[in-house]
Amino acid sequence: MSFSLSQRWRPRQLIAASSFILLVACAEKPTAADALPLAPAQPAPNVTLPGTATDTSSEIQPLQTFAQWQAGFRQQALLAGISPNTFDRAFLGVTPDMDVIKADRSQPEFSRPVWEYLDGALSPLRVRNGKKLLEQHAELLGRIEQRYGVDRQVLVAVWGMESNFGQFQGNKSVIRSLATLAYEGRRPTFAQDQLIAALQILQNGDIQPEAMRGSWAGAMGQTQFIPTTYNTHAVDFDGDGRRDIWNSTADALASTAHYLQSSGWKRGQPWGFEVQVPAGFDYWLADGAQRKSVSEWLSLGVTLPTGTQLPSGSSQLSAALLLPAGARGPAFLVLDNFRAILKYNNSSSYALAVSLLGDRFSGWGFIAGSWPKDDLPLSRSERMELQNLLNASGHEAGNADGIIGANTRKAIRNAQQAQGWPADGYPTHKLLDSLRR
Repeated sequence: MSFSLSQRWRPRQLIAASSFILLVACAEKPTAADALPLAPAQPAPNVTLPGTATDTSSEIQPLQTFAQWQAGFRQQALLAGISPNTFDRAFLGVTPDMDVIKADRSQPEFSRPVWEYLDGALSPLRVRNGKKLLEQHAELLGRIEQRYGVDRQVLVAVWGMESNFGQFQGNKSVIRSLATLAYEGRRPTFAQDQLIAALQILQNGDIQPEAMRGSWAGAMGQTQFIPTTYNTHAVDFDGDGRRDIWNSTADALASTAHYLQSSGWKRGQPWGFEVQVPAGFDYWLADGAQRKSVSEWLSLGVTLPTGTQLPSGSSQLSAALLLPAGARGPAFLVLDNFRAILKYNNSSSYALAVSLLGDRFSGWGFIAGSWPKDDLPLSRSERMELQNLLNASGHEAGNADGIIGANTRKAIRNAQQAQGWPADGYPTHKLLDSLRR
């Protein structure tokens, strides 16, 4: 479908039509706003495939029983202002959840290609049902837009990505999950902070312990906030005296808008748009950290899709060049609103899915470029091998942990440049094979 960017960038009007998006992000990583410290965005989220072995190399062996840990943590909670009654009621009958421990220790071997991830996120059924919810909640979404300055399409897209529009919020006890992680998880301090925050929520009366359900990682509600994010950004938008992100659509969506507002969302501006990159382009510029004005990118030979044009004043907006599948795949200039989505969940694939889904609700968001489907993502063990081979070649990829972070991307670029290839920093089988020789 052909349209102008000036059309896209006007404050979008609600379109009538018809709510579904599978909990694809939740299945692949904890889907909570700000759930984990920001890590380098990966080309595609991880997903465990049938038969994948669980990595237990980092198993934690507690030095005390759960009862001993609970007694010590109780004192810590009381010092933090939690009442004895709140703590004892929340922990009544709580025992470690072995499924949470298993999930916490799991290291998925395979990565899902970004195009498959997007196919699931942007299915026609999901788009149709998202449109239906936009129509159904038009009045509510209008009030949220006025209060927080966040476009309704992105709110509904996040809602769908996080919980299938409230249908899949996680069925685990948040207190039990976080207690398990604090007792025997890989990052007990983080889990303890979340557990204190969860107890504060209970003490405030927003939810009862038995109703505080969520993911194994402690993400809660229709848009999957972790407890600390809840305490800083959840709002009582329906005016019933409780911040209920589990059962109140108004509270859940307004809380999400509050979070995106604080992350820098600018109403009426786009998240970005697809572009074409010229032959001979300097792919060192496409590392996410290089931000230039849109006009500067255009002066470097980046072009807009046929039939599109920039609205007046947009040429100075700051943008980065995103290549989710490397130089052979589609390219996007991503703006400040894309960065705001990344603060919600720091995965470029997730942010792209949310962005495109929001656009699909308005009739666009279709990718013109083709994906390199002949080159599937490297597995975790292959990424670790690549890092080891890069280090052995003097390219300094850092610790071979299978995570393609800034150091590894720089090392990949150096290796690609040495081969005379586009230095896009994207890990491929072609590069791995060349280093094996």
